[in-house]
Amino acid sequence: MDTNGEVFTKIALEIFKVSGLLNAEGDKLTEGLGLSSARWKVMGAIEKSDALVTVSQIARIMGQSRQATQRVTDIMVKDGLLTWLDNPNHKKAKLVNMTEKGKEAYSLLDKKQEVWAEIGAEGIDRDELDKALITLKKMASFLDK
Repeated sequence: MDTNGEVFTKIALEIFKVSGLLNAEGDKLTEGLGLSSARWKVMGAIEKSDALVTVSQIARIMGQSRQATQRVTDIMVKDGLLTWLDNPNHKKAKLVNMTEKGKEAYSLLDKKQEVWAEIGAEGIDRDELDKALITLKKMASFLDK
């Protein structure tokens, strides 16, 4: 019988696999919208935030490096998906917001993702999904210390 630590490790390894698969699926879903999984993550972090956010805050939400997030954000600003806003709380750390073009692309992608998620959830009991979410949140909390 595996120890809790061994099962934790097996879950972590499965998460690595799922992460790669999710990125590939995200790239497929974003195809034709001028986006990618990386861009989608940035937009999702902005959309799900209660207030305007900085690149550093987006990076923390996504669990990515600030530098990688900065590169993606800069490109998205050049492509007209995002815009910089002055930050009253910090001279250098600008706030990031979606443009109308970005909001339209995100809305279209959100609709595609909803259909994809319903198909992906087929065959998985709601109780299993709820328990998986609770477990992943506990793991994230441990790792985020």
